[in-house]
Amino acid sequence: MNDEQRMNLGALLVIPYRYAEGRMFRALQSAGFDDWTLSQCRVFQRITPDGSRLTDLTEQAQTTKQSVSVLVDQLTHLGYVRRIPDPTDGRARLIAIEERGLRAVEVATAALDEILVEWKAYLGTRNFTQLHQILQQLRDITDPYAR
Repeated sequence: MNDEQRMNLGALLVIPYRYAEGRMFRALQSAGFDDWTLSQCRVFQRITPDGSRLTDLTEQAQTTKQSVSVLVDQLTHLGYVRRIPDPTDGRARLIAIEERGLRAVEVATAALDEILVEWKAYLGTRNFTQLHQILQQLRDITDPYAR
């Protein structure tokens, strides 16, 4: 495989993600969640159900702690998240999803479900299942945050 094919494969992996991300963001805006930015959503989507530390979000977003802190402050002001004490470390705080954020997650999840139904219909069940399995295998060796 030459360098051009490798670069094209990378783009081929990014293009469907960006498409899905854009559709979910537009669905959120249409549902009344039109007060946040895509950058805020990208940090928000990394928050675990039990809450996440700012340092973990910073590492996963691959940006500075200051940038993520500003985005989290904005999300807090908008009512999507709140900071709570970390039960495992009294000195630390967790970023937890608020009720408004949970409603936004429902909208985004419904939009993603629609996209996946469309992709499955287009690719066929066998190809769609294979694609999912292959991407999951790649995640095992490329995503240090896979749980």
